[in-house]
Amino acid sequence: MEDPTRNNIIRESKVPEVTLGFWIIKIAATTLGETGGDTVTMTLNWGYLAGTCLFLVAMIVLVAAQIRASKFHPALYWGTIVASTTFGTTMADFADRSLGIGYMGGSTLLLTCLMLVLGLWYRTEGTISVDSVSTPRIEAFYWGAITFSQTLGTALGDWIADTGNMGYRGGALIFAAGLLVVVALYFGTRVSRVVLFWVAFILTRPLGATVGDFLDKPLDHGGLSLSRPLASLVIAALMLACLSLIPQRAGQHPGDTAAPEQR
Repeated sequence: MEDPTRNNIIRESKVPEVTLGFWIIKIAATTLGETGGDTVTMTLNWGYLAGTCLFLVAMIVLVAAQIRASKFHPALYWGTIVASTTFGTTMADFADRSLGIGYMGGSTLLLTCLMLVLGLWYRTEGTISVDSVSTPRIEAFYWGAITFSQTLGTALGDWIADTGNMGYRGGALIFAAGLLVVVALYFGTRVSRVVLFWVAFILTRPLGATVGDFLDKPLDHGGLSLSRPLASLVIAALMLACLSLIPQRAGQHPGDTAAPEQR
């Protein structure tokens, strides 16, 4: 017999169903966040601090709108994701470069913050599954975790590409391989689907970051030296096409069939 409480949680979910389409749009959004953030901070020469402040305000406004919304709205949700990933780009660059703490220091700090948010979320709600995102308090935890995971992903992508002698293409291959391992674990093992979701969410960010850097960085830095604004417009158009072609509906984490009481 189905648990009516769980069915109610699913109906009230304000996050999208996690499908292949979700991950395709997520990678496009993270790539857009990288090129869009670099457009403001580098091409327009705002600098990392001003760019971070700009996208922080945009993200706060959109997160507030998302929390106030009574149901899942695809445009609002993905707009908030883009804002968080763009803020993650500028924030990670500001921490790594302007504050001088380096990629290792920035990645360690951001990983600690992410673990603290997820730990507090779990301690408070007994779960960090995305199918529980149905109240303002849980949404606050969710978007806090999303923001730190996006920023952490940016720092990891830059760390591997810039200091690991891998370049942007090599970095993209490493993170794509990591996602393939997550897929294999999902289909071939009983590893927690919730854990795999958050690992995949973190890994898609540096994948998008390295792809974005590969598109717009100079040739002598291993990139294609494409115009950042043009690359951003093309990626935004691709993302909008995906949103119109891929069904968007609220849903639960795939394969997560345990009742809420089991958490």
